[in-house]
Amino acid sequence: MPRLDLQTVTDPADERLADYVSLTDVALRSKHEPAKGLYIAESSTVLGRALAAGHRARSVLLAPRWVPDLEAMVAALPDDDDEVVPVYVADEPVLEVITGFHVHRGALAAMHRPPLAPVADVLAGARRVAVLEDIVDHTNVGAAFRSAAALGVDAVLVTPRCADPLYRRSVRVSMGTVFQVPWTRIDPWPAGLDELREAGFVTAALALSDDAITLDDLVTENPDRLALVLGAEGHGLKATTIASCDRVVRIPMAGGVDSLNVAAAAAVAFWATRV
Repeated sequence: MPRLDLQTVTDPADERLADYVSLTDVALRSKHEPAKGLYIAESSTVLGRALAAGHRARSVLLAPRWVPDLEAMVAALPDDDDEVVPVYVADEPVLEVITGFHVHRGALAAMHRPPLAPVADVLAGARRVAVLEDIVDHTNVGAAFRSAAALGVDAVLVTPRCADPLYRRSVRVSMGTVFQVPWTRIDPWPAGLDELREAGFVTAALALSDDAITLDDLVTENPDRLALVLGAEGHGLKATTIASCDRVVRIPMAGGVDSLNVAAAAAVAFWATRV
């Protein structure tokens, strides 16, 4: 287990805290964090799941009252790591100035971002995968990952323009399940569909189309390996993506509703096609 080096900080401008400055600035953090090879884990629950998944902390920032919880969490880890992790302890008003919001979920940690695995490695042994095309809302990405974990999806692929699953809000909404579902980016896209097809997957685009089959029809077909492709908020999947998929699938609706939020649609499709 890592050794914690507790350090009290009182100055929000302390250069040691640079990783935690302006966490509410989405545009800044979306570029800053991947470029520096890190992501932010928010809450003791998320941090615990990240550490349990083998991710390494670069540092931790928290209020004094959360130090015992962190120590107990680290003590439960396997005793095979002698790394020293700086733990910056600051009063809550100082934390709020640093981060831009009230930190009340236990802890923040700057985590080392693990390298992305090749698509082939993520697909190996998988029977059901989800593909998230250009979903830009971090909440929807996190919710889709949580549903994938809960409903037995084996892996998730995200397209080059999809929001970062390791962005703070995505991780928090997923409740840390982004650490337990294997995932990677599929690039190029939609040409990457060929790799799925070569691996034996039937690719099913969730979209409204005159030639779409129902989700019930897809369940009856029961492909041995299935990739469910879900599109961006509002516009849905690109026409080129829909044309490149083996099936176009719609969820039967009532009440004059023609579609669901992408995260809700993902949950329905994952449940219906569970194995």
